Amino acid sequence: MYDVVVVGGGPSGATAAEDLTRSGHSVALLDREGRIKPCGGAIPPRLMKDFQITEDQLLTKVTTARMISPSGRHVDIPIENGYVGMVDRKDFDPFLRSRAKEAGAKYFTGTFVRIERPEGNPVVIYRDKATQEEHKLPCRAVIGADGAKSRVGLAEVKDADKVPLVFAYHEIIKAPPKNKIYDPARCDVIYDGAISPDFYGWVFPHGDSASVGMGSELSSVNLKQATADLRIASGLADCETLRKEGAPIPLKPLDRWDNGKDVILAGDAAGVVAPSSGEGIYYAMVGGRVAATACTAMLASGRVKDLKLARKLFMREHKTVFRVLASMQNAYYRSDDRRERFVSLCHDVDVQKLTFEAYMNKKLVSARPMAHIKIGIKNIAHLTGLVKADYV
Repeated sequence: MYDVVVVGGGPSGATAAEDLTRSGHSVALLDREGRIKPCGGAIPPRLMKDFQITEDQLLTKVTTARMISPSGRHVDIPIENGYVGMVDRKDFDPFLRSRAKEAGAKYFTGTFVRIERPEGNPVVIYRDKATQEEHKLPCRAVIGADGAKSRVGLAEVKDADKVPLVFAYHEIIKAPPKNKIYDPARCDVIYDGAISPDFYGWVFPHGDSASVGMGSELSSVNLKQATADLRIASGLADCETLRKEGAPIPLKPLDRWDNGKDVILAGDAAGVVAPSSGEGIYYAMVGGRVAATACTAMLASGRVKDLKLARKLFMREHKTVFRVLASMQNAYYRSDDRRERFVSLCHDVDVQKLTFEAYMNKKLVSARPMAHIKIGIKNIAHLTGLVKADYV
């Protein structure tokens, strides 16, 4: 009998498992293994601080972000007083799972099948990939950290199937030397309806390799062809392809994360990916941490209502940022004209500084209220067409 079974060994599940074990609980961590989520791999300094990630986990440090408009205009935004760390999920996820195992979590590989409750407490049933045999993990609580379209969520949590999804696809390529188009210290974000009519494309450096990909909510979009077109436009068509990966990514936190008795969701399963940017690693790890906190409270008190702490703690700190990012996506991603204006807005120094201060610290910076007022006015001017989108 485990205190908690964590289903899913990505950043969220591995973080939850490690936190629970270090707080004295018996934990089983169940993961399918072998699956690599498509991900640009960007992590902010706050993640490294909050979760004790050392620089040896980074493939490179990015110091500039380039925003590219549909017409090919671009704005280079320097990341002042810091950097964005880049990781490859192929290596980063196993590293996090290893930390959980070193802390004392028992590790199992297999596919989640269902939860049974023959004597009241949950029993997680999983299938061994090699033998196809079913095995049981009895416990007192379950954390579903098994990604978008979570099997745990679909089976246990009301309305878990109603979160909007972006389908993301990327290719890991062998990176070329620095040239006029590609810079190994720069992230390129491409806002172009020809690549993605409702999201964006990206070229993110990973040291000797790079992630090139895009996402869209529209099932009519050919993700592989769009990525091939992006590689051509970025001068990367002839680079060796090392891996290809695709997966759905949620863009709105679920209204409810628990089933009211013994199951709670975390990470992508709970929908905690930032709108507009699609950033997920930091929020997934925070989601794992608050799920572990809620389970600890519930196991200590016996009150199932304590499972609601996870969502309350997460939204207390991040709700406003998510709301602002969702508003930005709804305002600017709907047409190429809007995307052109968005890139023009990014040329503004106030926008640049506040954007990266918020990214690095994971909260809206309120130290300069006049800057916020100025940005609000500029935002309205760009949306209404009062400002011509002509920055380069």
